[in-house]
Amino acid sequence: MKKFSQYFNEWLYANEGYYSNYKQIGKDGDFYTAVSTSSFFGGAIAKKIIQSIKSGFLPKDTTIVEIGAHHGYLLADVIQFIYTLEPKLLDTLNFAIVERFKNLQEQQTKYIKESFGDVISLKHYYDITDVKLDNAFILANEIFDAFACELVYTTKDDILQQAFVENHKINFIDCIDNDLINHCKKYNITKGEVGLSYKEFVDTLCNNFKHFEFLTFDYGDRYPRNDFSARIYEKHEVFPIFEDDLDLEKLYKNSDITYDVHFNYLGDCFKDNGLDDVVFNTQLKSLVEFGIIELLEILKANVLESTYLRETQNVKTLLEPTGMGDRFKTLNVRKNMDKN
Repeated sequence: MKKFSQYFNEWLYANEGYYSNYKQIGKDGDFYTAVSTSSFFGGAIAKKIIQSIKSGFLPKDTTIVEIGAHHGYLLADVIQFIYTLEPKLLDTLNFAIVERFKNLQEQQTKYIKESFGDVISLKHYYDITDVKLDNAFILANEIFDAFACELVYTTKDDILQQAFVENHKINFIDCIDNDLINHCKKYNITKGEVGLSYKEFVDTLCNNFKHFEFLTFDYGDRYPRNDFSARIYEKHEVFPIFEDDLDLEKLYKNSDITYDVHFNYLGDCFKDNGLDDVVFNTQLKSLVEFGIIELLEILKANVLESTYLRETQNVKTLLEPTGMGDRFKTLNVRKNMDKN
């Protein structure tokens, strides 16, 4: 019998785990992301990076670091839009990807090479603990929903229980983990997912990078739902983890497993490191503030109307308040050089 967090980790990251082999994202995969929806997602991020450099917050020799880049599409989109908007920056910027799987590193290197030739030099790191930089813009798209989590449930007698897994069956047992108990009390969590592993990641980030801007996109919200959001994606079908007759053994390692991110806790992890420039937003508001509408206007002036209308429809999918625009949230964090 193992904790649900161990089972979750093995599902995604163990030998033959879901993320250990290259998976297609989009129409032919198990799910869509903002990256597979429109290259203007990366374009808006590129505009944000340029703004941070022009304002003087980041220097021109900043390293853009993407964590968990999958195929490398997002970083390539960011690079392409920087080239379009401020081409001289490519002479000074550095680019890196944090990726634990060698086969994915090879895919990313190949794609960046095919896209930009020798113009872009890409460095890989196995883990965030290996990266130590003076200045960085750190980009993480949908990574926290893949951090190991525990499942908790409070009984009618007000006893917190924790999920364990045996033979792909989930059972709840009275919780004796004081860290988990105290976390649930602090955030008034009675039912759902708890990702305590966020803290170690954020601590490492704050210790290893002297001066940075961090931007992440994920589904979730400020406050816990006090319900189970854990679910499995397979070929664009969604299966709640406690759905009747769900065959976890069959889905194990062959499909994506995820849950909603608790953004208040994630933000608090940065604040506990002395950082107070922590901004939470919806994806809609962030992309508009970054300048995605202005990018569409540039496109309109330079392409056929049919091309413009097609891309406008893709961007609309990113921004729809009833869809990705509100379902996905952002956390934007800045650390100044003088912050310890």
